[in-house]
Amino acid sequence: MNVSMEKGWKEILAKEFEKPFFLQVVAHLRTEKATKEVIYPPGPLIFNAFNSTPFNELKVVILGQDPYHGPGQAHGLSFSVPEGVKPPPSLVNIYKELHKDIGMPIPNTGNLLPWAKQGVLLLNAMSLLVMQKLDGWILPIVSLEKFHKKKPALFFCYGVSLHMKSKH
Repeated sequence: MNVSMEKGWKEILAKEFEKPFFLQVVAHLRTEKATKEVIYPPGPLIFNAFNSTPFNELKVVILGQDPYHGPGQAHGLSFSVPEGVKPPPSLVNIYKELHKDIGMPIPNTGNLLPWAKQGVLLLNAMSLLVMQKLDGWILPIVSLEKFHKKKPALFFCYGVSLHMKSKH
């Protein structure tokens, strides 16, 4: 399957795109889209995290649980919202901790694209969400271990279910 993605990530993840799980997700999404289901993030932004953070510039991975599910919020970067959208509570909490820990000024935007451009992969464990069914697809965490061997990076997992998985 030909997936539009940054070259370095595409090379690392190419075999994943041929696996039955991925092909099933693609087929399911096509069906959902044909029935006018609302899917977050929108199609062109599904791989936004990978396209915004080139593999060779990766320094940190911040793994969130699932995309935001309000209209206009999800844009393929965990915890991030597009310009003009009020920063959600989870991101405000992250900002407060960064301010308290390192004195970082609290931004008035929730768009974390500048972080992504600096090597922070902002990835959601549940990469897609179909709203009417609150159905989603969990990114196989095991796949992340493969690239970690090729490009060591710091990993931060936010959310109770991710903390449980990260202990294994």
